[in-house]
Amino acid sequence: MSELYIHNTVTGKKEKFDPIIPGKVKMYVCGVTVYDRCHLGHARAVVFFDVVFRYLRELGYDVTFVRNFTDIDDKIINRANKEGVFWKDLAEKYIQKFHQDFALLNVLKPTHEPKATEHIGDIIDFISELEKRGFAYFSEGDVYFSVRKSADYGYLSGRSVDDMRSGARIEVSEKKEDPLDFALWKKSKDGEPAWESPWGLGRPGWHIECSVMSQFYLGVPFDIHGGGNDLIFPHHENEIAQSEALAGNRFVNYWIHNGFVTLNKEKMSKSTGNFFALEDIYNVCEPRVLRMFLLSSRYRDPLDYSSELLEESKQAVFRLEKSITLIEYALQKHGVSSDKLDEKSYLDFCDAMNDDFNTSKAKALLFELVRSVYFSIVKKTPDTEAAKQLNTIYKICSILGLDLNKLVPVVVSVNDLNNFGADNISFDSLAGQESLTMDQAKEFALWRLYLRKEKLFDKADEIRSVLEKHNFDISDIQDATIILKI
Repeated sequence: MSELYIHNTVTGKKEKFDPIIPGKVKMYVCGVTVYDRCHLGHARAVVFFDVVFRYLRELGYDVTFVRNFTDIDDKIINRANKEGVFWKDLAEKYIQKFHQDFALLNVLKPTHEPKATEHIGDIIDFISELEKRGFAYFSEGDVYFSVRKSADYGYLSGRSVDDMRSGARIEVSEKKEDPLDFALWKKSKDGEPAWESPWGLGRPGWHIECSVMSQFYLGVPFDIHGGGNDLIFPHHENEIAQSEALAGNRFVNYWIHNGFVTLNKEKMSKSTGNFFALEDIYNVCEPRVLRMFLLSSRYRDPLDYSSELLEESKQAVFRLEKSITLIEYALQKHGVSSDKLDEKSYLDFCDAMNDDFNTSKAKALLFELVRSVYFSIVKKTPDTEAAKQLNTIYKICSILGLDLNKLVPVVVSVNDLNNFGADNISFDSLAGQESLTMDQAKEFALWRLYLRKEKLFDKADEIRSVLEKHNFDISDIQDATIILKI
């Protein structure tokens, strides 16, 4: 098997993965700010890092995976005030909604899922130590990090300090010594949530939360830090500055950032209203189909959402479920089984994943394997190689988190023709039906089998076409026809 290479945002190159502690991986991924429903952009990050988590464990690593919730923030306070609810109740509401949405997407729970408000004491201690060492200063109730004290500030985003000083996202304030300085602690306004601190009543800034929680659960340095491209600057840049100022050494070894989900080529974002909430998408698309869509391109590339691409993913999921059902049927019919994997197919999949978690190539290999096995069992009696390949298909689907439906096949075979009376069936009665039951579909599938035996293929194809219009899939395997409800 090839070695794992990861694209590191710091260097812009793929680097061989060497964990700090052999056999163990420590990974932190920035979670959501819980003030609204999750959208596709969130889903892409959560699903991708879920696959990373699954695959690292498949490689045999003992993975400690931390994904946080930011449950105190200006956006939460503003939304709670607008709705007239308690800020903590609002945050808890959307934490529960997050869990519901991503359970449907078959996302595993991380090892730890901390909330910022659970670590206020740790945050205060962290800021106090930065202040003692001269990296932070107090100003009118707030505490700021002094960016000029960070010698290599900007190494993640590749920007110079002068360029960043003119950046659009930098907050200008007379309370700051430098426009680039960012808040570690904010003085609370009347009526806002507040905690006692050495600097008076206040609450933490956004960037400090992740530094504290990652250090609390993983220590410093740790192996992998992830998130969306939009977090590179300023969030992750500021995390690095404050964390390395305190630790005196490198904060993280590998930085991984996923590309945006776009709608009409523009980034999906709550602030612009250019987004689809997951619960709305679930009304028109099953979660397993959405997961297939989210894995359809390399994680660093943009992924443009469209109904056409969603339909392609729907068809791909059905092809996968159908093929697995038919392969299982053939294996069970002939009593063939194995508890082993097809080594070549499995290693090919691992090679794709070892190339910077290339789920696009991995998916292509999965469908290539499925097609190969399917066409082999259509033509001949399956052997143990087909059973090994089916096991490999299941293994790959599990690593990719594809939670497939179990289809129920209905079978008609040439043996059923012994008591078959074709004269009693009218093709017009089939074509004229608004809907068909499975029993009716089975009856006409048997008629089709009879017509094929009599070499009346054109008429048999007419029956197939009408059955397909009624959402019945027909497949021929050796001497039998398999009917599946689509």
